[in-house]
Amino acid sequence: MQRTKYACYSTNITMAVIANISPLLFLTFRTLYNVSYSQLGLLVLVYFSVQLLIDLVFSFFSHKFNIEKTVVATPVFAAVGLLVYALAPFITPNNVYIGFLLGTLIFSASGGLAEVLISPVIAAIPAKDPDREMSKLHSIYAWGSVFVVIVATLYILCFGAENWQYLALLLTIVPITAFLLFLGAKIPKMETPERVTGALKQLKNKNLWLCVAAIFLGGAAECTMSQWASGYIERALGIDKLWGDIFGVAAFGLTLALGRTLYAKYGRNITKILLLGVIGAFICYIVAAFSENGIIGLAACALTGFCVSMLWPGCLVVAQEYFKKGGVFIFAMMAAGGDFGASVGPQLVGIITDTVTASQSFLSLASKLAISSEQLGMKTGMLFGSLFPLAAVFVYWYIRKDIKRKSDCEKEDF
Repeated sequence: MQRTKYACYSTNITMAVIANISPLLFLTFRTLYNVSYSQLGLLVLVYFSVQLLIDLVFSFFSHKFNIEKTVVATPVFAAVGLLVYALAPFITPNNVYIGFLLGTLIFSASGGLAEVLISPVIAAIPAKDPDREMSKLHSIYAWGSVFVVIVATLYILCFGAENWQYLALLLTIVPITAFLLFLGAKIPKMETPERVTGALKQLKNKNLWLCVAAIFLGGAAECTMSQWASGYIERALGIDKLWGDIFGVAAFGLTLALGRTLYAKYGRNITKILLLGVIGAFICYIVAAFSENGIIGLAACALTGFCVSMLWPGCLVVAQEYFKKGGVFIFAMMAAGGDFGASVGPQLVGIITDTVTASQSFLSLASKLAISSEQLGMKTGMLFGSLFPLAAVFVYWYIRKDIKRKSDCEKEDF
């Protein structure tokens, strides 16, 4: 099963590639192709919405699919999508944004399939500590994000942002590698509902919706910062893109990876980690939004990665605690909740940024604060983003209390 694990790890690195390629190029697209912030936010919305659709399909119809063949095909969609994305200026020269949307649609399918299938593949492989194995899988994604940011930053530094297409083509090596690894890997058998009614029965369980709400807020808290950090650090904090991407975006990925790696090695008491994480994330969002010092704002963006590091994988661990034999259905529902949060959060921030930037009322406020309307818009968007971890505090507190109560009852019964 070692080759299977390596294939899963490389697929998660592929997810890091397709999740980060657009945000890293946001301002490049805005400069070269006059793409608005709302359109940039729409790319993120499409990315996660397609994933959400796939999550829902697998939630109810996973028994209709050949799981093994679908797992093997997952990185293929990523490679094709990246190819279309890179060739967008040639495929749709009159409206390059349409090409971006098409490429995003295709590689988003890979992201959706990976979320639904890769975690249950790892969960189905026998292990001494499944929780830590899950954290390890997600730490690989985070390390992959660091890799993508560094490679992209160095590439743009050496070859210029105007040659971004070749960067996208270069990164197709990652999904191609994942595909080749899967070809010779053994895929373990995973639980799937025998029919749609089996899935519908699960929907009546209130704990399922509690877990979905938890990962919705966790996904929004993580992805809002990860998707907007590059543009925010450059435009709102006034830090050069090179240094902002290295010490902000890459540092976000680094602290994200560090948090997940530490839990994979030493972790326990996931509900406490979740609660502390969202409290820390809320503080970081507030500091980033209100700080007038660029370095402090940069540090807040970077440290958010550590705070949100266990929100997504931690919610999966909690779901496994509630549903011992949930299989593909539970992972698909959780992925749906996470993707919904990850799509809604960044899109709303984009809309709010554009609205505030274009508002005459806010223009006068920006003048009084001695900042541009764009800076005020992005800071307002960041402030709005803090609402997701704030709401999560209450949800995670309830989950911690509920699981502790059930644990105490089991001890008394024993």
